[in-house]
This record gives sequence, structure tokens and C-alpha cells, in this order.
Amino acid sequence: MTAFWWTVAALLLVTLLAGLIRIWRGPNPADRMLAAQLFGTTGVAILLVLAQAMQTPALNDVALVLALLAVVAMVAFVRRARPETEEPE
Repeated sequence: MTAFWWTVAALLLVTLLAGLIRIWRGPNPADRMLAAQLFGTTGVAILLVLAQAMQTPALNDVALVLALLAVVAMVAFVRRARPETEEPE
């Protein structure tokens, strides 16, 4: 069963590589941010698979922190990308 988990982790690493290529070659900041989200999501999935394969529960906590950081990064991007509007008086 461990070989199965290692194979899944390897396939997720291939997906991670595709996301890194998209970050590098993305034509605009939104494409790069979506690729970064893919990077974060795949990173969480890899950590969860490795936690299962190595039977290390601490990796679950690391995956949770990485997921929270991905959300914070997305919120920061959206707040920066949103156009400034005047507040009504």
C-alpha cells in the first residue's frame, strides 16, 4: 500500500511542475496567481499523501498551515488587484 501512496505523490509532483511552468510563463498576474493557488493546493495534497504514506501526523498540521497561507495570499492578491473606488459621502 505504501507504493501506492508514493506513486500518487509522484504524480502530484508532476502536476506541481506544470503549475511552476505556468507561474514562470503566465501572461498576466491573474494567471500567475491561479498557478500559485494550484501550487498551494497540490502542495497540501502532497503533504497529506506523504503523511499517510509515512504515517506522520505532524505533516497534517503542516498541510493545514500551507492551506491557510494559500488563502491569505489569494485575499492579498484580490485586494491589490481590485480597482480603487471612491467612498460615497
